[in-house]
Amino acid sequence: PEIAARAHVEALDGVIAAALADAGVAAPDIDAVAVTGGPGLIGGLIVGMMTAKALAAAWAKPLVVVNHLEAHALTARLTDDAQFPYLLLLVSGGHCQLLVVDGVGRYRRLGTTVDDALGEAFDKTAKMLGLGYPGGPAVEAAARSGDPTRFPLPRPMKGRPGCDFSFSGLKTAVRQTVEALPPGPLTDRDVADLCAAFQAAAGDVLVDRCARALDIFTQDHPDHRVLVVAGGVAANAHLRARLADLAERQGARLVAPPLGLCTDNGAMIAWAGLKHLQGGRVDGLDLAARPRWPLDPDAPPAGGPANARVR
Repeated sequence: PEIAARAHVEALDGVIAAALADAGVAAPDIDAVAVTGGPGLIGGLIVGMMTAKALAAAWAKPLVVVNHLEAHALTARLTDDAQFPYLLLLVSGGHCQLLVVDGVGRYRRLGTTVDDALGEAFDKTAKMLGLGYPGGPAVEAAARSGDPTRFPLPRPMKGRPGCDFSFSGLKTAVRQTVEALPPGPLTDRDVADLCAAFQAAAGDVLVDRCARALDIFTQDHPDHRVLVVAGGVAANAHLRARLADLAERQGARLVAPPLGLCTDNGAMIAWAGLKHLQGGRVDGLDLAARPRWPLDPDAPPAGGPANARVR
């Protein structure tokens, strides 16, 4: 985290200058300054917030502090006319949640991970198999030539009440499978088959949890059958296809951002900031970064009590 924060300090001035140059604009053309205020690692957040506050003060522009998760939640509307409310699967390296998005700033969580996020499980699986980082693209690429049926892996939480997720057991099963193979380096076939099995298991879990959430959502909103998937893991083509098939079977429409807008990006922060600015919200220069910033602060803890909320 400290190394990342120092890299922010070194890179931000050049990145901002390049962004202005690429867009062909100068400070007078800017309406406001949007910045990620959380959730995330506090060092990088503080550097970004300090830089944004300095720009807002120097340019005499309003400051809008954006929740990183909300930016993912709203990204689909950059390129699609999806209307509120919609069901959101937010799946990334640090989060795996199902939320009802009623509007800008209005979120109701139906489920979340009780342990690891799916993106983290992808990264850890890639590391165990000697693949590169980030793990998501590496696992997806290896899985294309793999046999998903060779290694039986668990589907944690599948068929359970509620809409929560769990991926720790799946990650552990991959490690145990690797340890049970003959000694020596993994073969390319072993790696491909393990990646395919992991990806298939992850897809089964997502489909099961999303199917339950769609049932709940469409009971309350029968005329808004839209499932939005966002976050870095949403770039996975296999998982997109599985979710598209689910949506079609349940009479819903799947909306997924273009691949370049799935992983973290500045455009989604600007878009969320614009939506808040249009709603009349600006923030003071004394606002602090928030390493924890839930979209639904009233949501019960993950696990049993949360299930009562989603019937």
